[in-house]
Amino acid sequence: MKFKSFIVTFATLVFMTGLLFLVGHTFPIPWFMFHHEYTDNANGVFVTTGSVVPLIIGLIFSFFAEKIYVYKYRQ
Repeated sequence: MKFKSFIVTFATLVFMTGLLFLVGHTFPIPWFMFHHEYTDNANGVFVTTGSVVPLIIGLIFSFFAEKIYVYKYRQ
């Protein structure tokens, strides 16, 4: 049961995060877009990254998906 619960949780996290990133790039929504930049001008490193909002929303959805799965499994 723990392995199946992990699979449901992880699959929900990956699916929701990917879906939100896709929505962010399809409809230019900066909060849902992933943007990565790396510059190394003779070791003057400049690194930026993208939005973490889709990851946070994915974590919330995966938490609720696990709770629903465990609840339905026990019945």
